[in-house]
Amino acid sequence: MLVEIDANGMINHARVRSARSPEIERGRRTGAITGIVVHQTDADTSASSLNSYKRPKANGAHFLIDTDGTIYQTAAIYQRTNHVGPLKARCLVMRTCKLRDFPEKVGATAMHRIEMRKAPGDRYPSNMEAIGIEMVGRARLPEGFKPETRHRNLSPEELRGEAGIFPSPTAAQNQSLSWLVDVLQDSMQIAPGEIFRHPDASRKNPTEAQGANWNLSLPTP
Repeated sequence: MLVEIDANGMINHARVRSARSPEIERGRRTGAITGIVVHQTDADTSASSLNSYKRPKANGAHFLIDTDGTIYQTAAIYQRTNHVGPLKARCLVMRTCKLRDFPEKVGATAMHRIEMRKAPGDRYPSNMEAIGIEMVGRARLPEGFKPETRHRNLSPEELRGEAGIFPSPTAAQNQSLSWLVDVLQDSMQIAPGEIFRHPDASRKNPTEAQGANWNLSLPTP
């Protein structure tokens, strides 16, 4: 499904509300858009995320989907935003490399640098190439959770960020996600295999966006 995208990279469609926050934009992209990364906000409401995007030097993604399915465009798609983080090695999943091919005890930053030397299709999409889609949803510690020794020095927020479990997106969110991904794929010529959940591409809480589904059938326009 093709939609009208203006010169700034804003979608003109009744289903998308403009809520652009220049504070999260980091400059115009220098290369092609090749992928999409799907996130959850770790916040209870869309208002809290939209407000946070207005702070100086805030980070955020290009779109935000509320629990009722409302889609907000929060950054121009031709602008880079910081939403992905250090990349994992995609070749390990594709089985075109092995961990021993990397320097011993390679850390997140070093692995990211190695990955960024590769062509976009040979690695996960980074901030330079990826459109980010956030869905409202906050992680919470499971009932009866007991911290382990390794959690001893973490603050309550750090503990929740590491051990918390994100909720499944609502049915309305997944319907809107499927529509938005379909629109972006067709309009930006993004390959179906270049859409990833945040923890697949970067070192994030593994439950983030675990229930995200962008392959739902869409009503005929």
